[in-house]
Amino acid sequence: MENIIASAVSQVGDTHHEAAPRRSPPGSFVIFGGGGDLTRRLLLPAIYNLACAGLLDDGFGIVAVDRADLTDQQLRDNVRAALEDFTARRGAEAVSLREDIWDWMLPRIRYVQGDFETMQTYQAIADVTAGQNCIFYLAVAARFFGSIVDRLGEAGLVREGPDTFRRVIVEKPFGHDLQSAIALNTRLLNTLEEQQIYRIDHYLGKETVQNILALRFSNGFFEPLWNRQNIDHVQITAAETVGVEQRAKFYEGTGALRDMVPNHVMQLLAMTAMEAPISFDADAVRNEKTKVLDAIHPLAPADVVRGQYAPGTVGKKAVPGYRQEPGVDPHSLTETYVAMKFGIDNWRWAGVPFYVRTGKRLAARKTEIAIHFKSAPYALFRDTPVDKLAPNIMVIHIQPTEGVTMQFSAKIPGPSVRLGGVRMKFDYAEWFSEGPSTGYETLIYDCMIGDATLFQRADNIEAGWRAVQPVLDWGQDARSLAFYAAGSEGPEAADALLARDHRHWLKIG
Repeated sequence: MENIIASAVSQVGDTHHEAAPRRSPPGSFVIFGGGGDLTRRLLLPAIYNLACAGLLDDGFGIVAVDRADLTDQQLRDNVRAALEDFTARRGAEAVSLREDIWDWMLPRIRYVQGDFETMQTYQAIADVTAGQNCIFYLAVAARFFGSIVDRLGEAGLVREGPDTFRRVIVEKPFGHDLQSAIALNTRLLNTLEEQQIYRIDHYLGKETVQNILALRFSNGFFEPLWNRQNIDHVQITAAETVGVEQRAKFYEGTGALRDMVPNHVMQLLAMTAMEAPISFDADAVRNEKTKVLDAIHPLAPADVVRGQYAPGTVGKKAVPGYRQEPGVDPHSLTETYVAMKFGIDNWRWAGVPFYVRTGKRLAARKTEIAIHFKSAPYALFRDTPVDKLAPNIMVIHIQPTEGVTMQFSAKIPGPSVRLGGVRMKFDYAEWFSEGPSTGYETLIYDCMIGDATLFQRADNIEAGWRAVQPVLDWGQDARSLAFYAAGSEGPEAADALLARDHRHWLKIG
């Protein structure tokens, strides 16, 4: 796993220089769904950033595959428009599209028009990519995953040679429950070897998520504290201010639990709780993550809160409730919020609850992991005005800002002993001069060089689904659906989930 975008290294004392990461091998990056929104907003800008960083081989090429009737030139015009939009959306750091990079990319963009189900499409892809390394990116609806891989196999497009590789990147959602995830894994593995499959989770492309492992295992003072003797509980929050937007049809059949917990949230939990791997080899890391997920204690109904947003105010703007959104059933029981209490049955974490929450239309956009350490004894301060110490909390901020905050107590200046809570903060934007990214750069590059550390293995996927399957088995129940005003901190029932353990959530807004 290599940091591929950083161009500067933090300086503390002496100056250190990293060796420049190697260029990708030559080959074709074939995007099924090459005319879609994911390609336009995220994949093409990520490839552009890799080109700007000098990480793409001169033998690199893009092959977009889609149903629309386009010429190569029309596709290239669309790509340029997407990249101009990306560079202009950088806010205060908005820049113009680099013409030297565009001139390099232009002749390397090809288009294949065709239906994903017909063999003629795959023959056309074979003609364009003959003898090359290939990465096939499935930027399509989940219903096409199995059939595209079947056709790739039938066309001989995933057959590897002594000096060539063929890899497939699969986007989420990877199944909609445990049974469907197992079925999809089985289907893909009928055609591909496990090492050819790269199940992507864009959360793992964020620098702070990758930094969880570096933070824990490269700093000797964390390991003695990272256990049930010192940590009281852990909170994982993935909050959004947006509503269902234009995804009502998708969201009605999915909900917050399926959309976020088995993949994004479980990955954050696993990286926080895993044991140190013997190396940063992909399988060594993924082995430890799977052990954590397999050790999760079965959920009980009292450990889960399902919520749905009602009308409210977000950013001083009145917004409708979920049931009033276009395309949503006015009696929908789909949850837009879920809070859960997990326990991990192993020696490190037994008795330490992991509280997770995710939802839409909340008070702020925020993804973070909060490690709450146990309180110090108060006896030393019994005869002082201090009646409660500030809790010791380490917060790993993932989005929208990336960094780490430490909260602890310190003496307030003055003749008497008075304590106040203070914070130390590390912010990526302040310490590292990195340009804006999509979060996909690292993941795409890692797939190119064959590093699967940040991608999920079949057993990782299935363990995540297995942890939440009991909730899906209970089914939707109007009696268990807690409503909350849009723009709020979430339903009161989620506060009660922690209150019964004499704890409380950190504020979102």
